[in-house]
Amino acid sequence: NKFSGGVPAVLGNLKKLSWLGVIGNNLGKGQANELSFITSLVNCTQLIELNLDGNNFGGQITSSLANLSTHLQAFGISDNKISGGIPSDIGNLIGLNSLNMNYNQMTGTIPEGIGKLYKLQEMGFGKNKLPGEIPSSIGNLTLLNQLWLEQNNLQGSIPSSLGNCIEEVDLSHNNFSGLIPKYFSTFPFLVQLNLSFNDFQGDVPVGRVFSNVTALSLLGNDKLCGGIPELQLPSCLLKKPRRKNMSLPLKLTISLILGLVGLFLILFAVLFYWFKMQRKCSSTKSSLVDPFMKISYGDLLKATDVFSSGNLIGIGSFGSVYKGVLEDQTYVAVKVLNLQRIGASKSFFSECKALRNIRHRNLVKILTACSSVDYQGNEFKALVYEFMPNKSLEAWLHSPLDEEQEQPRSLSLCQRLNIITDVAAAVDYLHNHCELPIIHCDIKPSNILLDDSMTAHLGDFGLARIIADSNSEVISDQTSSVGLKGTIGHAAPGNYYITTPF
Repeated sequence: NKFSGGVPAVLGNLKKLSWLGVIGNNLGKGQANELSFITSLVNCTQLIELNLDGNNFGGQITSSLANLSTHLQAFGISDNKISGGIPSDIGNLIGLNSLNMNYNQMTGTIPEGIGKLYKLQEMGFGKNKLPGEIPSSIGNLTLLNQLWLEQNNLQGSIPSSLGNCIEEVDLSHNNFSGLIPKYFSTFPFLVQLNLSFNDFQGDVPVGRVFSNVTALSLLGNDKLCGGIPELQLPSCLLKKPRRKNMSLPLKLTISLILGLVGLFLILFAVLFYWFKMQRKCSSTKSSLVDPFMKISYGDLLKATDVFSSGNLIGIGSFGSVYKGVLEDQTYVAVKVLNLQRIGASKSFFSECKALRNIRHRNLVKILTACSSVDYQGNEFKALVYEFMPNKSLEAWLHSPLDEEQEQPRSLSLCQRLNIITDVAAAVDYLHNHCELPIIHCDIKPSNILLDDSMTAHLGDFGLARIIADSNSEVISDQTSSVGLKGTIGHAAPGNYYITTPF
């Protein structure tokens, strides 16, 4: 509906009220004390569910929430403008099985009392500003199957235990560190684990969810190693066993020698790097900064007007492309993957892998990626690119008249030559000037996009393959021309263990 204003406190007189839902209205004005009506609901001793999702409520959650009926099973206040912290006595609501506070502006820590909600199955505090650590008491929630804490300011390590019933865990875009707990590999029902964009380090466990690359996301953790080959992480260094029964004089001698050698190496390294840094340009430092913005599912939802058909600008093999406007008025193109299609997730990871380290004026610039869940809890993956106002070369060559033009589109000879030159420059860069050569595998007019100055940009790297030379590991999962899928005419025939440039 479109109700506005506030929730009347007289509802507290309905002592037999069991369910109250005002989902998706315009209640509240984002101001303080707009949740004071919750105090009146303390009289509703038979209240089972209270759902305030999708409104404009502001201010802090009143402490009287903890005094509601112990029969309360579900409380939702996601997608509002709530600030402040989570009530410290929320553990009094021992009947809760669903607690959802996603998409707000909350800043308090997660209280230790959360561990008293033994019946809790769903817990969502994602997309807030929560600091601190996850309390260890969360291990008491043995029935918990969905845990959403993404896009907060949480830090520290993951608690030493979680319930065996867990099915979905999203801890992405936080500041967690330390090792990834091995118990994740023992959970029989865990089907989705997102630990991307944190500071985890060390060996990645194997087994169960860690053996399924479509169910696991570890992007943005540069200190990880090991895991299954599909993750393409560096190997972990093996620890050599210590020698036993080494005499004390021998230990002292070895320590002295190693100390002198180490001192010499340190002095040499300092001098070497000092001279080397004098020759580096300032652009080297800027390249170390993460160029990708963080963006949430909610941000993309607003930017595309809830993925409306009016913003739909194209449909491809693995998803749809929408025009969007970010909060800073930047126009973007949002490619939403249809994960029901076989190969869509693989296309997403292939495109991320191909585009993350390449920069060229004739390649479509990727701004960021989003790997999350939608409001229904379904997996959501999208890529965000710079917007190309003149659409694709396909639209200029073969499309019928637009509604807004009286004459058909046409390209001059000069424009056609410029487009050919632009595409050739992009292919030359991919084949000969990347650290590892990249074969696009899908060059066609619909994947050649034109900006406002009619400069051509090559896009859609969902089928791209990264190739290594014959003396190193082949990065792509296909090592011959048979594995190079896509359109014909842009991959040189022959052996694809490349030894010389294209």
